[in-house]
Amino acid sequence: MSEALATARDARGFGARLWEYQAERFPVFKHGVLIAAFGTSAVCLSALLRGAAPEWPSLVVAVLVLFGFFFQLRVADEHKDNDDDTKYRPERPVPRGLVTLAELRGVAIAVGVVQIVLTAWLGWAMLGLLVLVWAYMAVMTKEFFVAAWLKKRPIIYMVSHMAIMPLIDLYATACDWLPAGVALHEGFGLTLGAFLLLSLVNGSAIEIARKSWAPTSEREGVETYSRAWGAARAGVVVMAVLLAGLAVAAFVNVRSGASIWFLTVLMAVTMYAAWTAIDYAGTPTEKTVKRLETGTAVFVIANYLLLGVLPLMASLWLA
Repeated sequence: MSEALATARDARGFGARLWEYQAERFPVFKHGVLIAAFGTSAVCLSALLRGAAPEWPSLVVAVLVLFGFFFQLRVADEHKDNDDDTKYRPERPVPRGLVTLAELRGVAIAVGVVQIVLTAWLGWAMLGLLVLVWAYMAVMTKEFFVAAWLKKRPIIYMVSHMAIMPLIDLYATACDWLPAGVALHEGFGLTLGAFLLLSLVNGSAIEIARKSWAPTSEREGVETYSRAWGAARAGVVVMAVLLAGLAVAAFVNVRSGASIWFLTVLMAVTMYAAWTAIDYAGTPTEKTVKRLETGTAVFVIANYLLLGVLPLMASLWLA
């Protein structure tokens, strides 16, 4: 990039630069589909388990606050990875000067204010869960103060970071059951707990697939699972995670009383996603990498739609 072009970009308004940033690092429409499915499914599953229809404020708050969480996670990653990005990935938005860390912090804080307002609107008791997610996010950004130890252990590193997913999911489900005054009794809590575990599995599948590359795409200083384990092993791990997710999803399906047809469709989707993982493991190319990413994304979206949204709609329709 020429110096003149860089200067021209710096001269643009923050809104234009932020829009370019999101296109590269946090595409709102692409991520929005997954986040909307995630939040809506969590609320709908909670409502399905308590035998009621969700209130529209619960759906709105869950989706909007979750979108804010994931944006804040992206900003946290920009801070956490800034040194490595500056050294090994200077073309990324922050190192090349498109936006600054201070500007991103400002947006993340503004988003946080909106999250507080939305959460308080739904119910003051929800604020504790909001703070819980933020607290975990904060220590996660600091790599739990054992960064060097974690980076030597990829599995522990991934699980410790993906553990924020059940916390986010807990907030989302609470958007329904907490205002409704539902106690987490044994049956309700057990099924909900399995759904939180599924969010950990889904997040892990997406994360491993996202960092499984073709050998020709590997770059110095960029940590990927395909480099750490080899492409074949990374693909097999993704497949194993997908199958584990199917097992947990089957448990939730049975416990929620949803139709076996929803589980049948989910099994078919899982087989497709597992095939993309094995295809990548056998032939790690740019083409199979794209298939792997698509397969895991479809698996995750199908999980959330077939476990929460569609079974609730069916139950309300047949009631």
